[in-house]
Amino acid sequence: MLLRDDLFRRLCQGRELLDQVHPEPLPIRDIARQVGISPFHFIRQFELLFGVTPHQHRIQSRIHRAKLLLARGGCSVTDVCMEIGFSSLGSFSDLFTRRVGIAPSVYQRRSRVFIHLPASHPQSLYPGCLSLMTRLPANAFRNFREASPSPLG
Repeated sequence: MLLRDDLFRRLCQGRELLDQVHPEPLPIRDIARQVGISPFHFIRQFELLFGVTPHQHRIQSRIHRAKLLLARGGCSVTDVCMEIGFSSLGSFSDLFTRRVGIAPSVYQRRSRVFIHLPASHPQSLYPGCLSLMTRLPANAFRNFREASPSPLG
C-alpha cells in the first residue's frame, strides 16, 4: 500500500488525537474532520496503515495508560478509571480484564511487587547465568580482535 506523504501525516495526526485523554473523547468522525479526511476514508486508511481501527487503537491506548498508572501506584482503580476517560468502573474493569487477562486490582498488586523491590535484593532473584558471570576472571571474555578470523588463516 502506497500512501501519499500528506495522507500519512494526517493519519498520524489522527492517531495522536486518538491517544489524547479527554473527559469526553472526541468522536472519530470529528477527528477525521480535524485532519481533513472523510470519516469513512479515515477509518479504512487508518486500519490499513496501523492494523487496527481507530476505535480499537483508542481502547489499546487507554488500556496501556491504565497499566502504567496502576503499576506506578498511588492511585486507586477508580481514580485510574476516571483518569483514562471511563465513567463506569464496571465497564472499565470488564474491558481491562478481557484485554489484559487479570482484573485491574490484581494487576496493580502484582506490578507493585516488581516495581518496589528493595535496592539490595537477594542474590536468589538474579538469573543463574548472571551470578556465574560475576565469578569469572576478567580475562575470560574475548575481545573483538581475538574473535575475528585471523588474516593468515
